[in-house]
Amino acid sequence: MLHLRTIALRELKLGFRNPWAYSFMALFALFSLALLLIQSRTGLSGYTSTTGTMINLILYLLPLMTMLLGSFSLTTEKEEGGWRLLSSFSLRTHSYIWGKYAGLALVLLLIAGFGFGLSGAIGALFGQAFEPSEFGRFLLFSALIIFLFLGIAVLVGAICGNRWQALTYGVGIWFFLILGWPTILMAVLGFLPYVWIKPALVLLIFCNPAELNRLFLIVKMGGGSILGPEYYQWVDWIQRPTGSLVFAAVCLLWILVYVELATWLWERGRRRD
Repeated sequence: MLHLRTIALRELKLGFRNPWAYSFMALFALFSLALLLIQSRTGLSGYTSTTGTMINLILYLLPLMTMLLGSFSLTTEKEEGGWRLLSSFSLRTHSYIWGKYAGLALVLLLIAGFGFGLSGAIGALFGQAFEPSEFGRFLLFSALIIFLFLGIAVLVGAICGNRWQALTYGVGIWFFLILGWPTILMAVLGFLPYVWIKPALVLLIFCNPAELNRLFLIVKMGGGSILGPEYYQWVDWIQRPTGSLVFAAVCLLWILVYVELATWLWERGRRRD
């Protein structure tokens, strides 16, 4: 536990020495101010076309930011020899990977918090602040996107040997899960018999953290009716009292699987070295 906390604090310091972090912070702050302008004109009450646009904009930026910062952090350690130095001490791979995950999560949460906080402060100054409930939902949505995609980013960093590989893999996964997902989903479901479509749809959505979070937020904001009859069962279980618990369990399982897999791959590479 001591080593894990030490690695997390080290990662927090290194994260804000990285110019990428400040570039993303400035970009996210600008993006949040743009959302504030949208909110001031149309309002954010329940699920509307405006809130749908906001959700999509968050999904375009945050996963890519998380994938790049997370995977680069691990591959940089390989390229610059930081891991070789740390591995000479009595440091367990499990503590190292989870410490990196915790430190990177703090860096990314601070970036997102700064962006939302700046827009909220400016909005409050001019009497156009976000509604507290809607602000909280979007902040939680952003935090979950960070946690889930950071698990993928850590795995990518464990697989790749350098930053160029991490960049290629990271952008490819982001494109697949965010931009190409609707087309891929329709193409896959179009080849299946009708009775297989709903089970396949459920399975595929659980494989995409962005889509899973998007659906959960839309239903919680009262927009389940726009999803269509194919998603009726989703709306039903999310609206149940146990829906949030099931969703939290799925998110936790997703993080554990990816980070533990990254730990196993990293330890395997350590033994080979």
